[in-house]
Amino acid sequence: MRLSPVAFEAGGSPARRDRSGGDEAEAGAALVVAIFGPTASGKTDVAELVADELGGEVVSADSAQVYRGLPILTNQPARPTRLVGIWPLDREASVGEYQRLAHEAVDALLTVGRTPVVAGGSGLYLRAALAELELPPPPSPGDRGRWEQRYGELGPEGAHALLAARDPAAAELVHPNDRRRVVRALELAEAGASLRPRTGRLWAGDTRLPSVVFGLEVPKDVLERRIEERTRAMFERGVDAEVRRALAGPLSQTARQVMGLDEAARLPRAEAVAALALRTRRYAAYQRKWMRRIPDLVSVDANRPPNETAADILEVARARQRLLARRAG
Repeated sequence: MRLSPVAFEAGGSPARRDRSGGDEAEAGAALVVAIFGPTASGKTDVAELVADELGGEVVSADSAQVYRGLPILTNQPARPTRLVGIWPLDREASVGEYQRLAHEAVDALLTVGRTPVVAGGSGLYLRAALAELELPPPPSPGDRGRWEQRYGELGPEGAHALLAARDPAAAELVHPNDRRRVVRALELAEAGASLRPRTGRLWAGDTRLPSVVFGLEVPKDVLERRIEERTRAMFERGVDAEVRRALAGPLSQTARQVMGLDEAARLPRAEAVAALALRTRRYAAYQRKWMRRIPDLVSVDANRPPNETAADILEVARARQRLLARRAG
């Protein structure tokens, strides 16, 4: 296990939890535990073990698991988890709304002396749960449809050229064929905002509460094998039928972005398995790179049974809680 120092500021009195058998220091302070890692790294099992031992609950930071109706495709946990399955498939997902709900969930747990364990592989959602992100404003009613129509009239290159004229910095971030992001960037430019963040580092700035972020490390070959096995298991459990049911009803643009929806819908099973596994491997590589951007990350070996990984996380989390309790006391 590779540990990195994490700075904390204890604000106000620490939250306490009534847990028989636990000592005062271990019952200690208001600490948010966050667990990040690539898909198939074992986040769910590890987070649940950590939450159980700390007397807390898991708060999901997964942009796909917010939807109900696709539990197999989005690998939703078997037990009830906060912010899992909260929105119907016809609902447009919003990082801003997720941030509000995540902050409410974290604060509610701390208020009753329980430890929030924020877990997920969506970097932006994890950051939104832990910090006060400066998010661009939502579009005004009618703006999305108007810019969608404009994109269709101008075509990808023409719409991108218009964006480059209005917001050159945002145009550098998006490909002309990425219709959704080009449309969003044009909406923001019209509102006087920008798709490009003001700072080049998404993780710049402090967390809103004392927090420690753990990153699950799994060798690339092991992770890819897990992805292959999990993808086959998803289809054996009936993910293709689940997708057909979902597509029979209305889907929002953000729900349509759920990874695997397209592959499971249009390809024969063997081809769908191969295509989804490939896409998931690429996404995992992106998540591993994203994880390197998190400052003060505590890296933990996850290439072993979940209880062993959880034990290392608990050792550090309890030490942080004791430190916070002493500072607040």
